[in-house]
Amino acid sequence: MLAALSASAQSIDETINGIFASSTGWFVNLIFSNFPGTSFPWIVGWLVVAATVFTVYFGLIQFRAFGHAIALVKGDYSDPNDAGEVSHFQALATALSGTVGLGNIAGVAVAIGIGGPGATFWMILAGLLGMASKFTECTLGVKYRNEYPNGTVSGGPMYYLTKGFAERGVGGGKFLAVMFSIFCILGALGGGNMFQANQAHAQLTNVFGEYPGWITGVIFAGIVFAVIVGGLKSIARVTEKVVPFMGIIYVGTALIIILMNYDKIGWALGQIFAGAFTGLGVAGGLVGALIQGFRRAAFSNEAGVGSAAIAHSAVRTKEPITEGFVSLLEPLIDTVIVCTMTALVIIITGQLISDPNTGLYVLNEAGTAIRTVGDTSGVALTSAAFSSSIGWFKYVLALAVILFAFSTMISWSYYGLKAWTYLFGEGKGQELTFKVIFCLFVVIGAAASLGPVIDFSDAAIFAMAVVNIIGLYVLMPIVKRELNSYWSRLKSGEIKKFS
Repeated sequence: MLAALSASAQSIDETINGIFASSTGWFVNLIFSNFPGTSFPWIVGWLVVAATVFTVYFGLIQFRAFGHAIALVKGDYSDPNDAGEVSHFQALATALSGTVGLGNIAGVAVAIGIGGPGATFWMILAGLLGMASKFTECTLGVKYRNEYPNGTVSGGPMYYLTKGFAERGVGGGKFLAVMFSIFCILGALGGGNMFQANQAHAQLTNVFGEYPGWITGVIFAGIVFAVIVGGLKSIARVTEKVVPFMGIIYVGTALIIILMNYDKIGWALGQIFAGAFTGLGVAGGLVGALIQGFRRAAFSNEAGVGSAAIAHSAVRTKEPITEGFVSLLEPLIDTVIVCTMTALVIIITGQLISDPNTGLYVLNEAGTAIRTVGDTSGVALTSAAFSSSIGWFKYVLALAVILFAFSTMISWSYYGLKAWTYLFGEGKGQELTFKVIFCLFVVIGAAASLGPVIDFSDAAIFAMAVVNIIGLYVLMPIVKRELNSYWSRLKSGEIKKFS
């Protein structure tokens, strides 16, 4: 009986795969295609160029405002009577929970495996540039949000595309807002939900052995529903506890392993710098390292995608620019710190095989990636790197994956919900409908292996960036005006610390 049900489920999987692959393959290929004659994805270039433009336009804002951003997160300037639903710290934690995830564990391992240690340098650079993109989109998210009589708010690209374009007398804002909302809902149900549930189940079976995926799905769906049914305040209360906890577990373990191999720290940093400018024999050389580093940063922190602006819009503040300052910390934590820790552990534990005579890395038989100890890649490579120093780390990794998956799902449920209510209207009925649909997709994601569905939803997330960055280019003068006004009032003493 069970065998028949399993075969039937597999058949349904294959049918859905076939339908999706044939009808949406063109869209996936379009979003993730390379620049002609290169292996550089145009969507990564789109994100990195935008981040560079915002960095220059706002005068290296990620460095100038860093100290003030820390003060805001600490609550030094927070007035509890301001409109909004959550504190600066809670907004940051909610947005971080949507980006700090499996990409920091498996994605970095893929980048290092293909691009070598040098990919880490370019990943850090792209993360630092991405701070300016987050600053721009999250400032606009707060400025153009809708505030309702019951104290709730709705904000994000769909609102600043509509209101901001109208304010500047630019057409097409409503169309772009609708397109962004559709892509956001698809991304929330797929990459922000099904993929997370699927990978969490895969890690659990690695530790505890095989069992049906729907069991994981039902448990996850029940916990997720219990959190999201309470709205953003409920989500924020969970994320402000889960995000620091999972960050401390993961980064703390990485630091222990790095310190256990302290004699190799200098060598590892040398590999990162040398690999960034020479390639050290990796597939694609210098360009390969650069592509993998930029790609991982873009896929990890989602700077420019617009998703985080939805979470940051709910902050309690009357100054939109303050949440721009807070949000620029996000790529720093996600990419520069967490991703770099993963990369350092992989490098420092000697998982990448090199030629002792030349010092260059040895490629696998296909010539597409560096040969690794045990021929591992992805999450298995990260697990092997940590376990080489601490044998029981697979259990810590399983816990990290579960927490990362859970926190990503609850954050993306909020992003999808706000896109849903933008399209279909605010109200308890509309909200509950989306929340039930979201939890059903948790079960489907854990139980099925719908490859093309996940590919499509990933493409939808990056299609959000295409729409969002067009809006950021049009509206960045408004952010500049807000920035100049705030700085002048802060320096004059008009804006004071709240006590």
